[in-house]
Amino acid sequence: MTEKIKRTIRSFVRREGRMTPSQKQALEKLWPRFGIDVDSETINFEKEFGRQASCIFEIGFGMGDSLISMAIANPENNYIGIDVHRPGVGNLLKKIEANEIANVRVLCGDAVEVLKNNIANESLDAVYLFFADPWPKKKHHKRRIVQSEFVQLVRTKLKSGGVFHMATDWQDYAEHMIEVMKPAEGFINKGNEDGFFERPDYRPLTKFENRGIKLGHGVWDIIFEKSN
Repeated sequence: MTEKIKRTIRSFVRREGRMTPSQKQALEKLWPRFGIDVDSETINFEKEFGRQASCIFEIGFGMGDSLISMAIANPENNYIGIDVHRPGVGNLLKKIEANEIANVRVLCGDAVEVLKNNIANESLDAVYLFFADPWPKKKHHKRRIVQSEFVQLVRTKLKSGGVFHMATDWQDYAEHMIEVMKPAEGFINKGNEDGFFERPDYRPLTKFENRGIKLGHGVWDIIFEKSN
């Protein structure tokens, strides 16, 4: 009898899209300088950045605008951004070079697998998850990245006092995040009694988000701190 192999439910779909010539060139030229190839080894932050500093891990940076803004505004921090879409990775690499930024490194792959296999426990000062795919259809809710198992994975990677900061423009997903986070072991809610937090200054207001606000769309920030 053949053993049934359990299929991993992924929170993303690889929609590669068209890469521009400049994005492709950036990947070829700049990946050796700013990209991190993951294997079975734990990433050595001090070696990658050439210094010791607070390290922030952003999951799903899109085209990289917010990550670049944060890195410029907070040069004392090290930032690692991960995304599965190569055009966005190429675009971020372009921005790193154009802005002469030294405190950003880039990963291309599944954030869950990288957290499990390549990030040391209690090594991150923050994990950011901004505007992840909300998977709005009920039958797809199981594909949302914010689930109890994932939250506990994040907790193992955060230092004591580190934060897990989420943001979404889908109210249903915001409520789902709160439902998962409030009973989560080892976390303290930093928001109001409903669990929400006013957007902190360090999270840039994106063009997409600003356009949505002008149209009356809501945006919800959720911040939980690791207590132990």
